Amino acid sequence: MKITIISVGKVKESHFRNAIAEYDKRLSAYCNIKLIEVVDEKAPENMSDKEIDIVKSVEADGILSKIKAGQHVIALEIRGVQKTSESFSSTIEQLQLLGKNDLVFVIGGSLGLHEKITDRANELLSFSKMTFPHQLMKVILMEQIYRAFRIIKNEPYHK
Repeated sequence: MKITIISVGKVKESHFRNAIAEYDKRLSAYCNIKLIEVVDEKAPENMSDKEIDIVKSVEADGILSKIKAGQHVIALEIRGVQKTSESFSSTIEQLQLLGKNDLVFVIGGSLGLHEKITDRANELLSFSKMTFPHQLMKVILMEQIYRAFRIIKNEPYHK
C-alpha cells in the first residue's frame, strides 16, 4: 500500500521531526509512506472572511497539485467522522481489499481546509472536536496509521 500525507507548513520543532522520523521508519515495514509539505500562506490576525477564504484557497491549490487522479483522499477535518483505532484499521483494510492501495491523507493549515479539498476528499476524518497544531497532528496520524497496520496484522501494540 502507498500512503501519502500532505500537510500545510513545515514541521519546525525537532521533537516532532524526531517522532515523525520514528513512525516513518516503523511504517516502512507495512507500506510505502511519503510525506509532502506544501507552503503555508501568511495569515495575520484579524483577517476578513474573504481574506481567510483566499489563504485557504491558495493552500488548497498547493495540496491539489500533489493529488493524482485515482488516489483515495482522506481529509482530516473537524466535521469529519470520528473513529476508534479499530474502526480506522478496518477502513484501511477494506480499502486494500477494494484495491484502493494509493491513499492520501490531508492535514490543513492553521485556518483549516478549503472546500476545494473537502469536495475532492473521498472521506472526512476527525480525530477530535479539538483543534491541534498541524505538526502534532502529523505525529498523531502517523501513529494511528502504524497502529492500524499492527491491528490488521494481529501484532501486539494496540492495547
